[in-house]
Amino acid sequence: MVQPDPSAGRMPEPVRPGPPPSVVMAVRLMYTGAVISAVSLILGLATVGSLRDSLRKSNPTLTPAQLHSLQIVFLVGSVVIGLISIGLWVWMALMNKAGKSWARIVAAVLFGLYTLYLLFVAARAGVVAGALVPILTWLIGLGAIIYLWRRDASEYFNPQAGEQAL
Repeated sequence: MVQPDPSAGRMPEPVRPGPPPSVVMAVRLMYTGAVISAVSLILGLATVGSLRDSLRKSNPTLTPAQLHSLQIVFLVGSVVIGLISIGLWVWMALMNKAGKSWARIVAAVLFGLYTLYLLFVAARAGVVAGALVPILTWLIGLGAIIYLWRRDASEYFNPQAGEQAL
């Protein structure tokens, strides 16, 4: 028995061209941001022993139980924030590569929020060495945003009249 062709009588959907070079570069930078975030998370977990000493020095009146609880809060918070960061980098890379026009706006908003975070980190006195990874991450984000808003990227994200937005 022959099945009828479900596409009979319909025009084939137009094939969207692949992303332009600037979007490809932005996506690569976003994946790099995810890798940097993952490495930062792993290094943070590897140095968890120094966290207890640091917390003890900054909070000398805490009991051992309170110190342990605070250490757990910092550790869990760091893991959650690290995983969210990695997930956002990857999600933004996938959505921007797919040409979702909202994705580059979300990426720009996330970059703006990260800029505020970096300013907060920089405002803390004596945290120069600890700001290296946030500054590197910010520079990667800046590069991605610049590439996402180039002319060829704008043409990719803004469908021409008559084309359907994907």
